[in-house]
Amino acid sequence: MTAYCGLNCVKCPMYLATREKNPKKQRREREQIVIAIKKYLGEEKRVEDITDCDGCKAQGGRLYSGCQKCQIRKCASEKGLENCAYCSEYPCEKLSKFFNTEDIDGEAQKRLDAIKAGL
Repeated sequence: MTAYCGLNCVKCPMYLATREKNPKKQRREREQIVIAIKKYLGEEKRVEDITDCDGCKAQGGRLYSGCQKCQIRKCASEKGLENCAYCSEYPCEKLSKFFNTEDIDGEAQKRLDAIKAGL
């Protein structure tokens, strides 16, 4: 499941933690997410801040608080796009900033570039 921004939801730590059935393992996963957010984004979070997430395209599902505020998600959703690769403005300023700050391994951009090339 490709998010609007190109992230692979099924590999997202928030998505995986949501699906973890063992409460102890789920808490450990959420603790690791808190550490990663501090390391990569410089934001202080508590384990309790890491909410459940069914993916940014889930209709009526649970959504991580960071994704709720995501301007990329809002824009693509309002335009009715499958993901940002389908946008005539790809890559826009919001998406470029995301690629430079949050797409740590570059996979989201590669994924969207490949989709765009196939259109």
